[in-house]
Amino acid sequence: MDTKRQALLLLLVLTIFPFTIKASSSGGIAIYWGQNLGDGTLTSTCDTGNYEIVLLAFLNVFGGGRVPSWNFAGHCGDWSPCTKLEPEIKHCQQKGIKVLLSLGGASGSYSLSSPDDAKNVADYLYTNFLSGQFGPLGSVTLDGIDFDIEGGSNLYWDDLARNLDNLRQQNRYFYLASAPQCFMPDYYLDKAIKTGLFDYVLVQFYNNPPCQYDLINSDATLLLQSWNAWTSLALPNNTVFMGLPAAPNAAPSGGYIPPNDLISKVLPFIKPTSNYGGIMLWDRFHDVGNDYSNQIKEYVKRSILRFVTQVSEAIVGSISAALNSMFPN
Repeated sequence: MDTKRQALLLLLVLTIFPFTIKASSSGGIAIYWGQNLGDGTLTSTCDTGNYEIVLLAFLNVFGGGRVPSWNFAGHCGDWSPCTKLEPEIKHCQQKGIKVLLSLGGASGSYSLSSPDDAKNVADYLYTNFLSGQFGPLGSVTLDGIDFDIEGGSNLYWDDLARNLDNLRQQNRYFYLASAPQCFMPDYYLDKAIKTGLFDYVLVQFYNNPPCQYDLINSDATLLLQSWNAWTSLALPNNTVFMGLPAAPNAAPSGGYIPPNDLISKVLPFIKPTSNYGGIMLWDRFHDVGNDYSNQIKEYVKRSILRFVTQVSEAIVGSISAALNSMFPN
């Protein structure tokens, strides 16, 4: 490689590498919070030290001219404004925990009616949750938006992702996450995921027998086959989390993995994956009752040296290939 190309490669690595580390994960736990009073407060959730990402569930009414509203199942609502969550959200963020707002969920009234509707929803989300202006959760600057789309129409979610991406490019960077079902392609989110704009893909490997852990036979074959398919699809732009129920009754159609089985049969297989992000759990209420995250948190992490090496090799390889095409020998 000539001197000019070497200098440009070094400059690009030094510029891009810190951001890539920020957007990647050395292995952590993402948790959904907000669907049961047994979750405890956001403050107590973040004070456990168990979680890297907390997803506020859910903004479940929006789009198509609907007045946006949310369901935090007893934590707050018409009787107790959700602005009281502002200091708790800021407490979590001060601890370095990312707090995202999750859209959709299994019940609600939401859909997008057109590309213009997607733009309007993106503007609403940015103004009310991502800009620091006063909104439904107070004057908060959330760390991003999660798409947990499980109903309504499958149209225009890719437009919503692109519009949110435009806003983060124009203003400040925030994270985009998606939570597809493990069977492929996901009916609602396939087109959106293919935009490559999601920092995190939190795949739901539960309530989906064709691609989840077989608890009766203690068999991870289908689960790991699906993991390989998802991580190959998402490479190299997305960080993938394995989404699991935090207790057997968190997923009526199965997918629960006993902690010892996760530690011995699953994590050794998935952690070496270059875009492994960690484990997503549904949800905080079930985690409180089953103490799941406490049992797995030290095993979810991967060697920081291995992580940094993988990230740096991927960056250098991509940039080197690009420079070779720009400055052929």
